[in-house]
Amino acid sequence: MSLTIEKINKTHGRLVVAKDIGFSLKKGELGALIGPSGCGKTTLLRMIAGFETPDSGRILINGTSVFSSHTNRPPENRQTGMVFQDYALFPHLTVMGNITFGPIKKQQSTIKKLIQITGLAGSEKKYPHELSGGQQQRVALARALAPKPDLLMMDEPFSNLDVALRESLSEEVRYILSKFNTTGLLVTHNQHEAFAMADKIGVIKEGKLLQWDTADNLYYQPASVEVAQLVGEGAFLNGWIFPSGVVSTEIGSFNGNQVSLDSQKKRITIFVRPENFIVDHQSPYKARLVKSYFRGPGRFFTFELATGDQFTVLGKCPKTLSLNKEYGISICNRQVSLFDSLDYKPK
Repeated sequence: MSLTIEKINKTHGRLVVAKDIGFSLKKGELGALIGPSGCGKTTLLRMIAGFETPDSGRILINGTSVFSSHTNRPPENRQTGMVFQDYALFPHLTVMGNITFGPIKKQQSTIKKLIQITGLAGSEKKYPHELSGGQQQRVALARALAPKPDLLMMDEPFSNLDVALRESLSEEVRYILSKFNTTGLLVTHNQHEAFAMADKIGVIKEGKLLQWDTADNLYYQPASVEVAQLVGEGAFLNGWIFPSGVVSTEIGSFNGNQVSLDSQKKRITIFVRPENFIVDHQSPYKARLVKSYFRGPGRFFTFELATGDQFTVLGKCPKTLSLNKEYGISICNRQVSLFDSLDYKPK
């Protein structure tokens, strides 16, 4: 493994920043850490880089322990690179000066390749204030890759860029890392960014790693209610599952096989994504349309059941739906997640 994290713990006073966090990345893979502000993402990145010290646990980079109960290598001896949110370029140095700053292995072929791949050819003599935000980010990336690190870490590297530039540059970064066969770890608030770039994604909440998995599994097979709440959108419904495997909900029944049962029926919670609800005029199960709004490729409709529970449907119907009118609703159960019944209603 290029990066291995084992039972990392860290507290700041009474605040738990990291609790028994563990995951790994293979050589050349890109990982991402997502979660709400203050959950511990950036602190974990800083502990891997050596800027902060864990209370306990172990960190290995390319199989070498850089932190343990017996070892704590300084940042400059960990073979890591860092790209910061604010780029941290030296304003008095040119593009070439920034890229070659510090104790790097100054092979001209590597520097030339970096400049070409990052699209900075022709800008070598320019200063940071003469560059666009996207170009400055490329310089920061090239500078971090110049020493040929075993691990490149990026802390919200695209947050200062507009949406279109974020998307194009995130694709370029993925391409650049693959060209250099460099392992990467990204911290971001943008789930779409993580989904588009990363091989593995970690969902963190209150210092706990809830799930470390692929984007598909996080979205379609969340390991817990908390992961389902944090990743994407969806609605929770109350229901029952019977020994036969039939799941009964407030808007119909379907076959489910994700929950192990004894001989008795069991109360469960069903999590449904907006695209798996269907406006079905033939369905006997009705819900009242309370909100309608356009977003991206389609229109989102918010419905309310007689129980007061609400859910959102990604509209696939070309017909205009009227507010405060009842419509038939059914569930496409191919990607529905089932959880043990909750004593509270998730928000």
